[in-house]
Amino acid sequence: MSILDQRRLIESIHPFELLSSYELDNLMSKIDIAYYTKDTLLISSSLESVAFYIIIKGQVAEYVDNELYNIYGEGDSFDADSLIYQKTSSRFVVTEDLICYEIKKDDFLDLMQNKKIQGYFLQDFISRHKQLKEYHNSSEFTPFLVSRVSDIYLHTPCIVSAKTSIYDALQKQKELKSSIIIVEELSRIVTDADLKEKVLLGNTLIEAPIESIATTKLVSVDTTDFLFNALLVMTHEEVRRVVVKEDGKIIGVLEQLDLLSFFANHSHLVAVQIDRAKTIDDLKDIQKDLKNLILALTTKGVRVRYITKLVSTLNDKIYKKVFDMCVDESLAQKCAFIVMGSEGRNEQGIKSDQDNALIVEDGVDIELFTAPMIQFNSYLLEIGFPACKGNVMVSNPFWRRSFSSYKELISTWSSTLDEGALQNLSIFLDARCVTGKCEFLDQLSGFLYTKFHARDDLLAHMAKSVLYFETPLSVFSNFVVEKEYANKLDIKKGGLFALVHGIRCLALEFHIEETNTVERIKQLNNKGVMDKNFASELIESFDTLSSIRLKTMLNSKNIEDDNLLDPNSLEKVQKDLLKDSFKIVNKFKKFISFHFHLEMVR
Repeated sequence: MSILDQRRLIESIHPFELLSSYELDNLMSKIDIAYYTKDTLLISSSLESVAFYIIIKGQVAEYVDNELYNIYGEGDSFDADSLIYQKTSSRFVVTEDLICYEIKKDDFLDLMQNKKIQGYFLQDFISRHKQLKEYHNSSEFTPFLVSRVSDIYLHTPCIVSAKTSIYDALQKQKELKSSIIIVEELSRIVTDADLKEKVLLGNTLIEAPIESIATTKLVSVDTTDFLFNALLVMTHEEVRRVVVKEDGKIIGVLEQLDLLSFFANHSHLVAVQIDRAKTIDDLKDIQKDLKNLILALTTKGVRVRYITKLVSTLNDKIYKKVFDMCVDESLAQKCAFIVMGSEGRNEQGIKSDQDNALIVEDGVDIELFTAPMIQFNSYLLEIGFPACKGNVMVSNPFWRRSFSSYKELISTWSSTLDEGALQNLSIFLDARCVTGKCEFLDQLSGFLYTKFHARDDLLAHMAKSVLYFETPLSVFSNFVVEKEYANKLDIKKGGLFALVHGIRCLALEFHIEETNTVERIKQLNNKGVMDKNFASELIESFDTLSSIRLKTMLNSKNIEDDNLLDPNSLEKVQKDLLKDSFKIVNKFKKFISFHFHLEMVR
């Protein structure tokens, strides 16, 4: 290996790329190349570490309490902690003849004087995991990741009292060159549309108080909010501007046009397309636009949880539009349309199977909804929403029933160990209302939590599903791939399912009504079910798995391959992140097994 190749290898290992050219030259002059035969003990509690090792070829195993903890291979490095703290509880043993670089202890400790190097090696798992992600996305680093509302231009607010005349309010608006008039005491605003409809085309006099035409609700964000969150609020609330507050006081107005110019983002175009759609044909091209939007956001390094929230918001708009096309207005307020699965959890990436249901008001003939719901599912298929393989759709009478019938169903679920019933319960636990009388779902959720109070036996039988699929990581920390899937691994079965379902079971036990996995984890931490460190590890691991899965979905040619990942297609940093995440999944499985006493469940 040439000197240039050696330098490139060192630079490819985080955090050494943070060194200046001079510091890197100095380090290269001090690095030695060493060779160790198989079974050589390098570090242990009784054998002090003498160097920081970077593997060129070979393999090293780390044991903790005589159990295999990690395997280090080509390009991996170890063990900074034993050098920094001058002690270790691990044993590092050569398992394949080893050729490696050595940075001697004193030279490594000198490197630690560099704050960037020091900051990385002194971090815990969570912080180190986050920094690796940032390093991986550094070439794509954009304002999406860090920009807050305080970083963008805000328009001067025009604030008037409720009794101010329309004429005087307009005069003030003109002076301040504001786009809206804010009636703060009413939490309302007056837009150009209000003035056109109620003054120019209506019969309201300009001498009348402004409160008489202030009917549009005030939507606000804080200056500390991320700009991407402001975009989410605008999309969800279907508004073109938001009022900005600082310490509770209105300081400006953020316009959608300014925000979109800042991001050069096209999510608003998708939303406008949906709003303007008159027929199902008008919605057919939107799936392609959504995929392009997701690809753009992923490329720009936006966190996957924000992408999925935006996708869910846009999909909700599609559902509402199609629902209104199929259901007569007189029936629309006598039911609640709900989504479940990843859509219910606001975790949908690209298109996934439909998971939806209908709750019909008691006393209303359910047959009135049969034809509209069959048409509804048919339309969704036309515009690119695949059918659910388990037939969890409103076209299925099982998932289209009255409020009282759902209560009877919940009572059945809470009194049986039947796997099919418990699976349906798991599906329903992620339900989120999209349109109609959402109080129906709120009441059913409350009833469900009441029925499951102190039912540890049922919870344990639900939770055992967490162990159904093996985590695709061997005891030697190598990825376990499946030949039938062309040497790929299933990232959903192998990682995400255990996290999502385990957290769902804990949420049911502790009466947590949030459906989003990350929000459930935060609530479990707040209730003391798990400590903050473990909760943070779970969130970081879930985020990593979701992000890698989303990129896999973007590259797959059909829905059957959406979860199949070729580990060899990943860069080294991504592989390290994925391995770390799978280790946390295994740690979580042990937590669930202990918590629900799964060794007792048959």
